[in-house]
Amino acid sequence: MPSVATNGTNGTNGTKGLPDFQFFNIIDGKRRTSKDHHQVTDPRTEEPLWDAPIASTKDLDDAVEAANRAFKTWKNSTTAERQKAVHDVANVILENVDILTEAQMKETGKSRPMSRFDVERAAWHFEYYRTVALEDELQYEDDTIRIIATHAPIGVLGAISPWNFPLILSTVKVVSALATGNCVIIKPSPFTPYSLLKFCELAQSVLPPGVFQALNGGADLGEQMTLHAGIHHISFTGTIAVGQRILRNCAGTLKKVILELAGNNACIVCDDVDLDKVVPQVATGALFHAGQVCVASKRLYIHESIYDRFLERLIEESKKFAVDDDESVSFGPLSNKANYDRAVGIVEDCKRNGYKIVTGGEVKPREKGFWIPPTIVVRPPEDALVVREEQFAPIVPVMSWAEEDDVIARANIDNAGLGASVYTPDLDRAQKIARQLESGTVWINQFERPHHAGFFGGWKLSGFGGELGKQGLLHYCHTQSLQIAK
Repeated sequence: MPSVATNGTNGTNGTKGLPDFQFFNIIDGKRRTSKDHHQVTDPRTEEPLWDAPIASTKDLDDAVEAANRAFKTWKNSTTAERQKAVHDVANVILENVDILTEAQMKETGKSRPMSRFDVERAAWHFEYYRTVALEDELQYEDDTIRIIATHAPIGVLGAISPWNFPLILSTVKVVSALATGNCVIIKPSPFTPYSLLKFCELAQSVLPPGVFQALNGGADLGEQMTLHAGIHHISFTGTIAVGQRILRNCAGTLKKVILELAGNNACIVCDDVDLDKVVPQVATGALFHAGQVCVASKRLYIHESIYDRFLERLIEESKKFAVDDDESVSFGPLSNKANYDRAVGIVEDCKRNGYKIVTGGEVKPREKGFWIPPTIVVRPPEDALVVREEQFAPIVPVMSWAEEDDVIARANIDNAGLGASVYTPDLDRAQKIARQLESGTVWINQFERPHHAGFFGGWKLSGFGGELGKQGLLHYCHTQSLQIAK
């Protein structure tokens, strides 16, 4: 967690050049300060940002009490009432797009265009569930019985959010909870608390008190949420190790759990692709947001017959992801010092082992900021650190393959169950390969981006349960079977 300053201020640090924002924990519809605060570092400048209040154990207990009180009413709201609420929240996001863009831009290091796109995408999630809901389903009927499946909300959701896309990935959890009649307490990553705290504060204008609350803190607060008997459901996006700990914690109270974990995703490029079209797509899949995307192409497998030509074009394409372009819509610094140090360690490991780096490889191309340029590593072995572990940085290992069975086996490692991509104009061949990949989502002839209408969940070490689409709502509900005698 970033360093803590216990200065007792009301959420503004007076740092020159920053908008005069204040940030609060949101409990029972009200803003709450704290005697303890921390400041996040701007990834572009390494300068401190605003004070963010740190929630106490009492704050958590108060929020849980308020959520359970609100749930008694909210769970009985109609589908129409919930859909109006999510539409109203979407409008709140769009009406405050400049504020949310600024806060997220500063905390993540994203450019203004990239941050604004994220804010607008967050609103799309709410608009999608304005028209999508779970209905009662007739499961079986004969002369003696009629069986109906209905879907009841679980209760209070504890949502623990990541730092790479604070608003996009968090709003998936929030809207899924609200649309199904649950209440939600969200904990932002301590690296990116600002946009979520501000979003929750703004949303209070259109939601009943206690239905949506926000508490800022570090791993200790997340641990308390997973163990709290008054929280009935956890949704977490983050690392495998933390996800496993959460699953163990939740076993004590048999909480429902959704985990989206690491995705060391494979990208398979076949020998029949159009390089002019495919290389830019693959480069975007690997380097967008400096590789800090859960489903980014982390391992490239290029057919050996086109490997050299593909690599040459990929090197040129990577130069378009400039580290000195503050208005880039696709690239930026690494979002925090911890991830930067981890990425530097991967680059250093490649150099120590003599792996061929054909572009990039430098660190600190700027005097300030957590920048690493696009770095391409040629044919490292499968047991190399840069291959076996998710880089979450613009460091791209590029391997070759000849036989489909071989590349599929290499793709299907245990920490690669979140996403994958396949490029070939032969759609029968593409689906044949895709259906053999042990991954929750496979993108065919496109770079990897989750779609709000498509179910999204990891397999194996990459996750547990899932979200998005109509099917994702099932993971926020109990299914009740009504068996009616005739």
